[in-house]
Amino acid sequence: MVAPMNNALHRQPVALDKAYRLMNHGPTVLVSAAHSGQRNIMAAAWAMPLDFAPPKVAVVLDKSTWTRALLEGAGTFALQVPTRAQLDLTEALGNSSGREILEKSGHDKFAAYGLETFAGVATDAPLLEGCAAWLECRLLPEAHIQERYDLFLGEVIAAQADARVFANGRWNFSGHDELRTLHHVAGGHFIVDGDAVDARALPPKSL
Repeated sequence: MVAPMNNALHRQPVALDKAYRLMNHGPTVLVSAAHSGQRNIMAAAWAMPLDFAPPKVAVVLDKSTWTRALLEGAGTFALQVPTRAQLDLTEALGNSSGREILEKSGHDKFAAYGLETFAGVATDAPLLEGCAAWLECRLLPEAHIQERYDLFLGEVIAAQADARVFANGRWNFSGHDELRTLHHVAGGHFIVDGDAVDARALPPKSL
Protein backbone atom coordinates (compact mmCIF):
# COMPACT_ATOMS: atom_id res chain seq x y z
CA MET A 1 0.00 0.00 0.00
CA VAL A 2 1.45 3.35 -1.05
CA ALA A 3 0.56 6.02 1.49
CA PRO A 4 -0.31 9.19 -0.42
CA MET A 5 0.75 12.65 0.58
CA ASN A 6 -2.79 14.03 0.74
CA ASN A 7 -2.87 17.56 -0.59
CA ALA A 8 -6.59 17.92 -1.27
CA LEU A 9 -6.78 21.04 0.89
CA HIS A 10 -3.99 22.63 -1.15
CA ARG A 11 -5.27 21.91 -4.67
CA GLN A 12 -6.13 25.09 -6.50
CA PRO A 13 -7.26 25.71 -10.09
CA VAL A 14 -4.64 27.09 -12.47
CA ALA A 15 -5.70 29.57 -15.14
CA LEU A 16 -5.42 27.95 -18.54
CA ASP A 17 -3.16 30.71 -19.88
CA LYS A 18 -0.67 29.72 -17.14
CA ALA A 19 -1.09 25.94 -17.51
CA TYR A 20 2.00 25.61 -19.73
CA ARG A 21 4.12 26.66 -16.75
CA LEU A 22 3.21 23.47 -14.94
CA MET A 23 5.38 21.56 -17.43
CA ASN A 24 7.71 24.21 -18.80
CA HIS A 25 10.53 23.06 -16.51
CA GLY A 26 10.53 19.61 -18.11
CA PRO A 27 9.31 17.25 -15.38
CA THR A 28 8.57 13.57 -15.73
CA VAL A 29 4.79 13.11 -15.84
CA LEU A 30 2.28 10.40 -15.09
CA VAL A 31 -0.27 9.78 -17.84
CA SER A 32 -3.69 8.43 -16.92
CA ALA A 33 -6.77 7.56 -18.96
CA ALA A 34 -10.05 5.71 -18.54
CA HIS A 35 -12.35 4.10 -21.10
CA SER A 36 -15.16 1.54 -21.05
CA GLY A 37 -14.80 0.86 -17.34
CA GLN A 38 -11.04 0.37 -17.46
CA ARG A 39 -8.27 2.70 -16.35
CA ASN A 40 -4.49 2.85 -16.30
CA ILE A 41 -1.58 5.08 -15.38
CA MET A 42 2.03 5.15 -16.58
CA ALA A 43 5.11 7.33 -16.33
CA ALA A 44 6.38 9.31 -19.32
CA ALA A 45 9.66 11.20 -19.47
CA TRP A 46 9.07 12.71 -22.92
CA ALA A 47 6.36 15.30 -22.47
CA MET A 48 6.25 19.05 -22.99
CA PRO A 49 3.99 22.10 -23.33
CA LEU A 50 3.37 23.35 -26.86
CA ASP A 51 1.30 26.52 -26.72
CA PHE A 52 -0.20 29.24 -24.54
CA ALA A 53 -3.76 29.82 -25.72
CA PRO A 54 -5.29 27.40 -25.99
CA PRO A 55 -2.67 25.51 -24.01
CA LYS A 56 -1.44 22.35 -25.69
CA VAL A 57 0.86 19.52 -24.66
CA ALA A 58 2.74 16.69 -26.35
CA VAL A 59 3.61 13.28 -24.92
CA VAL A 60 5.25 10.17 -26.39
CA LEU A 61 3.39 6.90 -25.73
CA ASP A 62 4.70 3.61 -27.05
CA LYS A 63 2.33 1.43 -29.08
CA SER A 64 2.59 -1.34 -26.49
CA THR A 65 1.14 0.71 -23.65
CA TRP A 66 -2.38 0.13 -22.38
CA THR A 67 -2.71 3.80 -21.40
CA ARG A 68 -2.33 4.69 -25.07
CA ALA A 69 -5.20 2.39 -26.05
CA LEU A 70 -7.45 3.83 -23.34
CA LEU A 71 -6.50 7.38 -24.28
CA GLU A 72 -7.34 6.79 -27.93
CA GLY A 73 -10.65 5.24 -26.98
CA ALA A 74 -11.64 7.97 -24.55
CA GLY A 75 -10.37 10.96 -26.49
CA THR A 76 -9.19 12.45 -23.20
CA PHE A 77 -6.32 11.93 -20.76
CA ALA A 78 -4.56 13.54 -17.83
CA LEU A 79 -0.97 14.46 -17.11
CA GLN A 80 0.10 14.74 -13.51
CA VAL A 81 3.42 15.98 -12.18
CA PRO A 82 4.74 13.58 -9.51
CA THR A 83 6.86 14.63 -6.57
CA ARG A 84 10.01 13.59 -4.73
CA ALA A 85 7.80 11.75 -2.26
CA GLN A 86 6.50 9.65 -5.18
CA LEU A 87 9.92 8.76 -6.59
CA ASP A 88 9.70 4.99 -6.08
CA LEU A 89 6.08 4.94 -7.21
CA THR A 90 6.90 6.86 -10.39
CA GLU A 91 9.61 4.35 -11.25
CA ALA A 92 7.24 1.46 -10.55
CA LEU A 93 4.45 2.90 -12.68
CA GLY A 94 6.90 3.39 -15.53
CA ASN A 95 8.23 -0.16 -15.37
CA SER A 96 5.05 -2.17 -14.90
CA SER A 97 2.39 -3.18 -17.37
CA GLY A 98 -1.21 -2.47 -16.50
CA ARG A 99 -2.35 -5.23 -18.83
CA GLU A 100 -0.07 -7.82 -17.21
CA ILE A 101 -1.07 -6.80 -13.69
CA LEU A 102 -4.74 -7.10 -14.63
CA GLU A 103 -4.26 -10.50 -16.26
CA LYS A 104 -2.31 -11.91 -13.31
CA SER A 105 -4.19 -10.39 -10.38
CA GLY A 106 -7.49 -9.13 -11.69
CA HIS A 107 -6.62 -5.66 -10.39
CA ASP A 108 -5.57 -2.53 -12.24
CA LYS A 109 -2.47 -0.54 -11.31
CA PHE A 110 -4.44 1.73 -9.00
CA ALA A 111 -5.64 -1.19 -6.90
CA ALA A 112 -2.36 -3.10 -7.18
CA TYR A 113 -0.33 -0.19 -5.82
CA GLY A 114 -2.99 1.10 -3.43
CA LEU A 115 -3.27 4.45 -5.18
CA GLU A 116 -5.66 7.16 -4.05
CA THR A 117 -7.32 9.14 -6.82
CA PHE A 118 -9.84 11.93 -7.19
CA ALA A 119 -12.18 12.97 -9.97
CA GLY A 120 -11.23 15.68 -12.39
CA VAL A 121 -13.43 18.53 -13.50
CA ALA A 122 -13.30 18.05 -17.27
CA THR A 123 -12.44 14.40 -18.07
CA ASP A 124 -12.98 10.88 -16.77
CA ALA A 125 -9.25 10.28 -16.41
CA PRO A 126 -8.38 9.38 -12.79
CA LEU A 127 -6.15 11.95 -11.09
CA LEU A 128 -3.51 10.69 -8.67
CA GLU A 129 -3.46 12.17 -5.20
CA GLY A 130 -0.16 13.55 -3.90
CA CYS A 131 1.14 15.06 -7.14
CA ALA A 132 2.24 18.67 -7.53
CA ALA A 133 0.04 19.44 -10.57
CA TRP A 134 -2.63 17.96 -12.80
CA LEU A 135 -3.56 18.80 -16.39
CA GLU A 136 -6.72 17.36 -17.93
CA CYS A 137 -6.51 17.18 -21.70
CA ARG A 138 -8.63 16.63 -24.77
CA LEU A 139 -6.87 14.53 -27.39
CA LEU A 140 -6.11 16.38 -30.61
CA PRO A 141 -6.21 13.47 -33.06
CA GLU A 142 -3.27 13.39 -35.45
CA ALA A 143 -3.28 9.85 -36.80
CA HIS A 144 -0.09 10.22 -38.83
CA ILE A 145 2.21 11.39 -36.04
CA GLN A 146 0.56 9.07 -33.53
CA GLU A 147 1.21 6.03 -35.70
CA ARG A 148 4.61 7.00 -37.08
CA TYR A 149 6.19 8.81 -34.12
CA ASP A 150 4.09 7.67 -31.12
CA LEU A 151 3.50 11.37 -30.46
CA PHE A 152 0.20 12.50 -28.97
CA LEU A 153 -1.08 16.07 -28.76
CA GLY A 154 -3.64 17.36 -26.31
CA GLU A 155 -5.40 20.58 -25.47
CA VAL A 156 -5.41 21.36 -21.76
CA ILE A 157 -9.01 21.97 -20.71
CA ALA A 158 -8.53 22.08 -16.93
CA ALA A 159 -5.52 22.41 -14.64
CA GLN A 160 -4.81 22.32 -10.93
CA ALA A 161 -1.71 22.58 -8.77
CA ASP A 162 -0.63 22.32 -5.16
CA ALA A 163 -0.68 25.93 -4.03
CA ARG A 164 2.15 25.29 -1.56
CA VAL A 165 4.60 25.03 -4.47
CA PHE A 166 2.81 26.66 -7.42
CA ALA A 167 1.18 30.06 -7.01
CA ASN A 168 0.88 33.24 -9.05
CA GLY A 169 2.06 31.34 -12.11
CA ARG A 170 5.37 30.24 -10.56
CA TRP A 171 6.94 27.22 -8.93
CA ASN A 172 8.58 27.73 -5.53
CA PHE A 173 9.65 24.59 -3.68
CA SER A 174 11.34 26.32 -0.75
CA GLY A 175 10.42 24.52 2.46
CA HIS A 176 8.71 21.65 0.61
CA ASP A 177 11.46 19.29 -0.46
CA GLU A 178 9.14 16.27 -0.76
CA LEU A 179 7.01 18.20 -3.27
CA ARG A 180 9.90 18.93 -5.61
CA THR A 181 9.26 17.57 -9.10
CA LEU A 182 11.20 14.81 -10.85
CA HIS A 183 13.30 14.64 -14.02
CA HIS A 184 14.07 11.15 -15.24
CA VAL A 185 17.54 10.59 -16.69
CA ALA A 186 17.77 6.82 -17.28
CA GLY A 187 17.80 3.51 -15.46
CA GLY A 188 15.86 4.67 -12.41
CA HIS A 189 18.06 7.75 -11.94
CA PHE A 190 16.21 11.03 -11.41
CA ILE A 191 17.08 14.65 -10.72
CA VAL A 192 14.85 16.80 -8.52
CA ASP A 193 14.25 20.50 -8.98
CA GLY A 194 16.50 22.85 -7.05
CA ASP A 195 16.32 26.51 -6.14
CA ALA A 196 14.49 29.08 -8.23
CA VAL A 197 16.54 31.92 -9.68
CA ASP A 198 15.47 34.97 -11.65
CA ALA A 199 17.42 36.38 -14.55
CA ARG A 200 18.31 40.06 -14.61
CA ALA A 201 18.21 42.32 -17.62
CA LEU A 202 21.38 42.05 -19.69
CA PRO A 203 21.70 44.83 -22.26
CA PRO A 204 23.82 44.17 -25.34
CA LYS A 205 27.41 45.38 -25.26
CA SER A 206 28.21 48.44 -27.30
CA LEU A 207 29.99 47.63 -30.53
